[in-house]
Amino acid sequence: MRLTLRVWRQAGPSVKGRLLSYEVADATPDMSLLELLDLVNERLSLAGIDPIAFDHDCREGICGACSLVVNGVAHGRAGATACQLFLRDFADGATITVEPWRARAFPVVKDLVVDRSALDRIIQAGGFISAPTGSAPDAHALPVPKPDADAAFEAAACIGCGACVAACPNGSAMLFTAAKVAHLGRLPQGQPERARRVLTMLAAQDEAGFGGCTNTGECTAVCPKGIPLTTISRLNADFLRAARG
Repeated sequence: MRLTLRVWRQAGPSVKGRLLSYEVADATPDMSLLELLDLVNERLSLAGIDPIAFDHDCREGICGACSLVVNGVAHGRAGATACQLFLRDFADGATITVEPWRARAFPVVKDLVVDRSALDRIIQAGGFISAPTGSAPDAHALPVPKPDADAAFEAAACIGCGACVAACPNGSAMLFTAAKVAHLGRLPQGQPERARRVLTMLAAQDEAGFGGCTNTGECTAVCPKGIPLTTISRLNADFLRAARG
């Protein structure tokens, strides 16, 4: 396959960035997008040119580190992470544009790497329980209704990649925050902090500079784990109850 890779290059947070093009004439359909970046980086390094900086870890769609906007879409397509995007998804001769997450709360560190520590601060604000759980209990020791267990598991599937923020026209982190609030709020162990949790996590979200939610739905459309928009509705309901005291 012959491909043109247009990549955002930015030497640092305070430096103006731009898109640079790299021609690849020997790509194969079975290569992933990250492997294509690896190939380009190997050739850049051999030529004495600074390689493209990008985040990655598991390359199995588990960790969410591969935070890339591909051809204007977070992760390149719905229901997948960037590491699960293969060149067979593109036509021979295609141009692939790769950019970092675009959000005020995600400042660019270098090239395609952004600082997503704002998400960590949201979790630190309230993503815990104080109930003394001891060692791992038997699965049936604390009865949980199956609908609640299923909903908690659905929300807990969030991998914190930040695609919801990158896709949102407002740069909102509401789907992420809602998922973290919901997966604890659905379980008995999460009830003691339920009201405080939603207030502190939303306060941390606002403090980090994320935008407001206007329910456009772009977040759930690109979420690799398909977390539904109704998760935000539950967050709003919890917030209203907590705010009333």
